[in-house]
Parts: sequence; C-alpha cells; structure tokens
Amino acid sequence: MSAIEITPDTLSQLAKYETPAVCDAVELWGLRPHNTGYMNDSISACFPKMQRMVGFALTSTFCSMAPARKDYEYACIEQQLEAFAELPGPPVIVFQHLDGSSASASFGEGMCYRYKAFGAKGIITSGAGRDLDQVEALGFPAFTSGTICGHGYWQMLAINVPVTVGGITIYPGDLLHGDRNGVTTIPLEIASEVPDVCGELMSAEQAMYDSFERENVNLANYSAAHQEYGDRIARLRRRLRGETSAPLR
Repeated sequence: MSAIEITPDTLSQLAKYETPAVCDAVELWGLRPHNTGYMNDSISACFPKMQRMVGFALTSTFCSMAPARKDYEYACIEQQLEAFAELPGPPVIVFQHLDGSSASASFGEGMCYRYKAFGAKGIITSGAGRDLDQVEALGFPAFTSGTICGHGYWQMLAINVPVTVGGITIYPGDLLHGDRNGVTTIPLEIASEVPDVCGELMSAEQAMYDSFERENVNLANYSAAHQEYGDRIARLRRRLRGETSAPLR
C-alpha cells in the first residue's frame, strides 16, 4: 500500500466532479499514455443516476463455474472486511472473475449490505451482479459486465492481489473514481491537486461556451474562442509538468 496520505477532504472534493473531468485533469500531468488508466466499455454503471464513487481498491479474485475443492483454502467476506483497515481510506470492492465467462453473479444484496455497513463506497466486478433493485435501494454504486440471476459455486480465492478488470490492472489501494461514464484510477501522487485542476478545466471550458452565447457564432469567433481555450489548457499543462510557474488566466 502507498504511504501517500489522501485526506477525507480530497476525496470529498473529487466526488464533486464527473469522471470524464477527472480523466482530463489527470491527463495533463503526462504521467501515463492518454488511453490508459481507465476501464473500458466491458464495465458499466448499474445505476447511472447514483452518486459518484470515490475510494481505494480492495481487490479480490473469485470463480463460480465448478464446486469448491476440499483441499483448497478459500477466502471469505469476513477476511475482506478485516482488510478494510489496511487501506488508507474508504474501500471500493473490486472483483476479477477468473472463469472464462461469467458463470454467475459476483455479488448480490447481502454482500453489498455488509460492505456498505463497514464503510465501502461501491463495488466493481469483471463478472455480473444480481439483486439490482435491492442494491440500488441501498444507495451502493455498482459497476459490472452484466446481470445474472444465480450465484453458481461462488468462491473467493484471494484478497488484496493485483487484478485485471475493464482492461486495466488494479492494485490494492489504488484510488478509483466512477460514475455513469465509467471508472478511472487516479495516481496517488497528484490526487490532492486533481480537484483544483478539474475546476480550472471547467472554468476554461465554460468561458468558451459563454463566448458562443454572447456573440453571433461564426467561424471567426468560434476559432478565436477555441484558440483561447487551447491556450489556457496549454498553460495549465506546462505548469503541472513544471515547465512554467505561470498561473492559468
């Protein structure tokens, strides 16, 4: 787990912004390729109108295609709940389904009820979910590859190990942000700065939109407004990368 401290206030500030804005902000630092760090379209929000999810990954693997082997020691939800204390803040449960295809639901009402009671902020699985009406009533954000009504031979294999979900590797303690648009990771070393940068991005974008409303839009003033927007983003990008100390104007 990382030693970088992320305060509750930072998490609260991050939750004010939609996930695409967070992605755009993180991109400005140039810490990773622009097409990495966020989950692909195999993972979708079960409840698109629910509040944004922000928390730290508690990862687990599971399978459900075949009965459990008697000679294998399986993990359990109680061990997951105990592992909450190892995280630097509120957990987001992340499951990787190891069967070739989803044989059953990864979670249902009972599991989500326990997770939320112990402080988890949401759940993500490369498999499926069930009891969605009840989970929605709990106000518990969930992200899945689909829905399946049965639980199969549900077996949790390992806790707090790297997992692959939505086309990216999630490590224990990764900071996750999710809403109806998808799920992204946030590098811990910049997390405290991301909310302010999101605000600056939105301000620059709104200024461009406002100019369209004030004037009779034509190609000339459109190009001028778009150029000003681009210049503001370029200055912000240079500042974040340490290329200049000039503030965004």
